[in-house]
Amino acid sequence: MATKIAIIGSGNIGTDLMIKVLRTAKKIEMGVLVGIDPQSDGLARARRMGVATTDKGVEGLMAMPEFQDIEIVFDATSAPAHAHHNELLQGTGRRLIDLTPAAIGPYVVPVVNMGANFDSVNLNMVSCGGQATIPMVAAVNRVAGVKYAEIVASIASKSAGPGTRANIDEFTRTTARAIETVGGAAKGKALIVLNPAEPPIIMRNTVFCLSEDGDREAINASILRMIEEVRAYVPGYRLKQEVQFEAFQSPKASGLKTSIYLEVEGAGHYLPPYAGNLDIMTSAALQTGERLAAN
Repeated sequence: MATKIAIIGSGNIGTDLMIKVLRTAKKIEMGVLVGIDPQSDGLARARRMGVATTDKGVEGLMAMPEFQDIEIVFDATSAPAHAHHNELLQGTGRRLIDLTPAAIGPYVVPVVNMGANFDSVNLNMVSCGGQATIPMVAAVNRVAGVKYAEIVASIASKSAGPGTRANIDEFTRTTARAIETVGGAAKGKALIVLNPAEPPIIMRNTVFCLSEDGDREAINASILRMIEEVRAYVPGYRLKQEVQFEAFQSPKASGLKTSIYLEVEGAGHYLPPYAGNLDIMTSAALQTGERLAAN
């Protein structure tokens, strides 16, 4: 029997996640879509698709009879809102999967550390940039210890909604911390660029890793294996060009610089294909929910 879930947030991310659950999920099942705007397209679409809804926020969800069957709650709102939702839902026995940068629970990147977090009540999905780049940092780190990792996530300005724009500072801090705690880098840095180009570009990510001097073929093979693991749930995830290696020497350190150039094309379930930044978040969250339910 599938595990019933609720999604808080009827905007782009929450609606895309709902459609993914309805179309592709095997272990979880849509229960309720939660919003605060009665006129939102997400709530209207959910009703047309036969999904229970409330426009009264989390309080409305908790008052619904359907809430009794909900085991996992996905939060696709904002970092401040998630802090409030977490307070309300703690102690109710529900597991939370947080798609905001609130970072109340441990950071989770499914292909890297999902197995270590099955017992956590609140799981944080880091950020779109984190989901795209941390697997690459981890892939390098498992072959040659990464001393410093820097990522640049470039996304179409049109794909950045109010929640993303309001959380830019949280994005950079949360992603940098997760590069260290999940990716394994001794020091991490994250940047995000909102690109206004027309037509909109798909998500592109640059990952720079400074590591111990290691076997370049082994590092490259590790990266390619990790890419295939991510592609299992994000088919549009791919290398933009071959991995680049360069020896570096400075007064303070020496070793190997690995440069990885990625792009992420969305599946087009609800959002346009250029919105790979949103697609990788909902895909990673779905994968996390499926694995929680299976476990």
